[in-house]
Amino acid sequence: MSHPVVHFEFGCRDQVKTVMFLTDLFGWKMQPAGPATMIDTGADAGINGHITSLGHEPHQYTIFYVQVEDVQAYLDKAEKLGGRTLVLPVEIPTGTFAWFADPGGNTIGLWKPK
Repeated sequence: MSHPVVHFEFGCRDQVKTVMFLTDLFGWKMQPAGPATMIDTGADAGINGHITSLGHEPHQYTIFYVQVEDVQAYLDKAEKLGGRTLVLPVEIPTGTFAWFADPGGNTIGLWKPK
């Protein structure tokens, strides 16, 4: 199975300001969705994402998500290769996600759709 990058996320302190900035800069369409704002980049070959304010550290971040068939198995594999789990698998209505850090400290998301 290929493992495509399927989603991106911006974390910020001021969600309204970030939404306005990215809308004005790139012309992306934004749609409120609970505590997040969904981003439609309008690109046929591109990926969509969302903006959120966690209310805790990390406040400012960008992350991409790689689609996998088993989130926990890939967290385990990342740890065996020198990475570390940052966020254990979390189920949301559309699937399951988790975060890990590679050996250099870069944060990467894993995603499995329902």
